[in-house]
Amino acid sequence: MRIAILSRSRQIYSTQRLVEAGQARGHEVRVVDTTRCYMNIASHRPTMHYRGEQLEPFDAVIPRIGASITFYGTAVLRQFEMMGTFPLNESVAVTRSRDKLRSLQLLARRGIGLPVTGFARAPDDIGDLIEMVGGAPLVAKLLEGTQGIGVVLCETRKAAESVLEAFMGLNVSIMVQEYIKEAGGADIRCFVVGDKVVAAIKRQAKPGEFRSNLHRGGSAELIKITPQERAVAVRSAKIMGLNVAGVDLLRSNHGPLVMEVNSSPGLEGIENATGKDVAGMIIEFLEKNAKKDKTRTRGTG
Repeated sequence: MRIAILSRSRQIYSTQRLVEAGQARGHEVRVVDTTRCYMNIASHRPTMHYRGEQLEPFDAVIPRIGASITFYGTAVLRQFEMMGTFPLNESVAVTRSRDKLRSLQLLARRGIGLPVTGFARAPDDIGDLIEMVGGAPLVAKLLEGTQGIGVVLCETRKAAESVLEAFMGLNVSIMVQEYIKEAGGADIRCFVVGDKVVAAIKRQAKPGEFRSNLHRGGSAELIKITPQERAVAVRSAKIMGLNVAGVDLLRSNHGPLVMEVNSSPGLEGIENATGKDVAGMIIEFLEKNAKKDKTRTRGTG
């Protein structure tokens, strides 16, 4: 197969591993910088151009699109879909999962357990918003934040009011969530490929920190998840329409709660902690599914 990886750099661990895994299985793999792609959107013969050349057709495309370029990145991915290339994750699914509020609303609609979550725009509604999620402590999140950036634990009501007023004054979109104290600063990253959780790790926040992101100094270790956690992770990925996803769960007193469904989960933490060849599993999924007649068209909408 000819496989394209949409990535800003070949040196990124996840990109490097996918290239190695694809080549090890006999495929031709090319890394394409998403931001250097440009398109001819023609109904009779759509084409993709890159650094002065017209790209030859690929059998499959793996999107590794950073949050900061979601709009342009999904447009590029949509063009590949128009050309009949099989996407590991479809453009519609990537867009859906990147909108944190929309994704939580979709999960809630399908009965997936979530932390109590509130969303408001007007400063006058801050008091009611805080009460809605059970009061302080609570977590305030920027909707555009990634890797734990823009996530604040407000331990008192006064702190919550100050933080929410400040965020609203900056005219940014925020949501507030109940703080799940029993999780103890830990979450579970379930890596879903197809209809299976192929690997799972527990991410623990460093002392004095409540965000468990590895980018914030958290640690990762192999963990055995329950059948319920496994089912919730797989179902959440399906609701988003993602073939590959990182589903982040919290263990609460009333079962697993989904925090986020990531359409471009990193491989470094999960592979190092579990010793599993997750990149190889992704390539294997493409081998089984990247056929022209299996390319879904709903991703082009």
